[in-house]
Amino acid sequence: EKQKTLKNLQSKHSALIMSSSSLICVATCNLNQWALDFEGNLSRIEKSIMLAKQVGASYRLGPELELSGYGCEDHFLESDTLMHCEESLAKLLKSDATNGIVCDIGAPILHNGVRYNCRVFCLDGKILFMRPKMFMADDGNYRES
Repeated sequence: EKQKTLKNLQSKHSALIMSSSSLICVATCNLNQWALDFEGNLSRIEKSIMLAKQVGASYRLGPELELSGYGCEDHFLESDTLMHCEESLAKLLKSDATNGIVCDIGAPILHNGVRYNCRVFCLDGKILFMRPKMFMADDGNYRES
């Protein structure tokens, strides 16, 4: 059934490309990420990028904080959490996963001693730019004002 869905998506995508050169295929990913499961999270990210490429996507959008998992709470204050996220991002960039597709990765980033919840935009094994979240949760995980 997955193969049928993939073929259906590919044929629809091909029709879109033929009808207009201004259309692109965007892959949005809702991954089953786990807090502090760096290896598992990276594996699911790599698989989602591979699937996005298979359907002809040129932009892959992942969930917020997908490298670390969203609900790390106080672990975001620990340097190990940031270090493992950097290691995961480095592995992703050293592989050929981001070749030919813009990948929007959710990750915690430390810059000038301050932690940020960022979107990391990558292409062809390079970081294009990072964008910190502008409105943070101020009442638990899910309350943003």
